[in-house]
Amino acid sequence: MFLTRFELNTARRGARALLGSPQAMHAAVLAGFAHGEAGRVLWRVDKLRGATNLYLLSPGRPDLTHLVEQAGWPTTQTWDTRAYGPFLDRLSEGQAFAFRLAANPTRSTRVKEGHRSQRVGHVTVDQQLGWLLARADRIGIELGSEDEPTARVVERGVEAFGRRGAQVTLARAVFEGGLLVRDPVRLREAIASGIGPGKAYGCGLLTLAPLQRSGGAPA
Repeated sequence: MFLTRFELNTARRGARALLGSPQAMHAAVLAGFAHGEAGRVLWRVDKLRGATNLYLLSPGRPDLTHLVEQAGWPTTQTWDTRAYGPFLDRLSEGQAFAFRLAANPTRSTRVKEGHRSQRVGHVTVDQQLGWLLARADRIGIELGSEDEPTARVVERGVEAFGRRGAQVTLARAVFEGGLLVRDPVRLREAIASGIGPGKAYGCGLLTLAPLQRSGGAPA
């Protein structure tokens, strides 16, 4: 596994176009891998401390030359890729980390009697936080208690964009806070496979950092 950070130059039209369309960003991310070699690629855009960074978690190393030319700084900087497997292998029960997660919190509901269930996005802070807390055990982590959670929603919104002639609506929430590792095997699997739906559109990527660092940005 490899974790990659790419800083977007938001002064460029190409960067703004990608940031305005999760579908376009997804295509640009996959273009960084040879055909058929991408596997499960997770991505997330963070806007922190005056910088806009694209993070990728992928089975192989990406080549983001096309992104540098389209949305970066072609003459001064490229991207940073680190092997993430050794870090994941060192996860153990009882470790504490700061974390950051962009997710698409949803629930299944039957809109009409006799019809198949549909996925509906949670839109309130309480619903979104409750969605994450309910998944803590299967992720292999502890997030405090329902009354005193160690996670919080720091960003949320609803995005609408076109995909194959149809409109996709995505309720997105960004979570930050502290977690305790309870099951390192489950946590490694959750990080590698992503958490929740909407993975093609910038959701599902969980990153960890030492607790003294804020924002859950990768160490």
